[in-house]
This record gives sequence, C-alpha cells and structure tokens, in this order.
Amino acid sequence: MLYKFKSRTTADLIMLEPNGRRVLQIIGKPVEEKQGILQPQDMAAAIAALETAITQEEARQKAAREEAVARGEEPAKAEDVSLRQRATPFIEMLRRCEKAETEIVWGV
Repeated sequence: MLYKFKSRTTADLIMLEPNGRRVLQIIGKPVEEKQGILQPQDMAAAIAALETAITQEEARQKAAREEAVARGEEPAKAEDVSLRQRATPFIEMLRRCEKAETEIVWGV
C-alpha cells in the first residue's frame, strides 16, 4: 500500500506504507484510518514532532555507535535510509502548505 499526500500548494508526495505510517504516528494522526486531513494550524506542531523524532533517532544512533566503539566492537550498521531522509520531503510540504494556509489530505 502507498500513502499519497496531496495539497493544492505542492505536488503529491507518495510514501510506502511503513514510512507513511511512521510519519503519521509521529505527528499524532490515527493510522488505522486510511484517509485524513492535516489543517494548516496543526502543521507547526507536526513539523516540531518530526524534527524532534529525527533528533532523537540520530542521538540514539550516535550513542549506540559510541558505546560499541567503547566496548571495542564494530558499530552496528545504521539504516540505509534515515528518518531524516524519509521525512524531509514531508516537512517541506508541511512548511509550504502552512505558509499558503492549505490543508494536506491523504487517502482521498
């Protein structure tokens, strides 16, 4: 399944189901429902939640690497595509839509 995020301000943004689900969970939207809407007044909070999640993920990865090095082990390989890389296009979409005061919908 795919998540297709649409707005009148930007091009459509398509994410694979696991990535779209994760983004929606981070911003506090129900993932059980296959459609939804994000209003402009909620976008600043969504951006902040995504940026916080990215920072936390990067801090956990850095701590895990440092801990492995301290034990004399080789650090575990990080995911090929980080949350930062997956969420950046959505964050940009949020910023543009917030500025233009247009909503984002999915599953419609």
